[in-house]
Amino acid sequence: MLKNKVFLTQTDTTIGFVSQNADKLTAIKQRPPHKHYIKAVNSLQTLQRFSRVPTAYKNKVRRAKKTTFIMPNGHSYRVIKDKHHLLLLNRLTWAYTTSANLSSKAYDETFAKEMADIIIEPLQANTQASTIYQLGRHSIKRIR
Repeated sequence: MLKNKVFLTQTDTTIGFVSQNADKLTAIKQRPPHKHYIKAVNSLQTLQRFSRVPTAYKNKVRRAKKTTFIMPNGHSYRVIKDKHHLLLLNRLTWAYTTSANLSSKAYDETFAKEMADIIIEPLQANTQASTIYQLGRHSIKRIR
């Protein structure tokens, strides 16, 4: 069953952990349990199941690449367009995604491989984080 597995894979932005089990990710990363993870989705249709995109920003969300949006409900979503990452997400439809390191520490390949249930290769170090926008009903703010 894939829902309880933690994958180590090349995401659209960096090497990361991907899972539908937020509790396992929290334990691996040793991060406070109240912090939300970015939810990566395989399509705009999947995104609509979780959140409503404010009308003024629908085109921006549709066209965005490597961009995370914090919706008015406070949860973060990224629609994945990277072909390699979509191979996994099309099987899961959505998953929590986070960098493959301990919270606030640098990437350690040995740690990452030990913590993952399934490793999907190739893994290529890419340190460019996603751009983050916070969407309000009538405003947009760049966070990162």
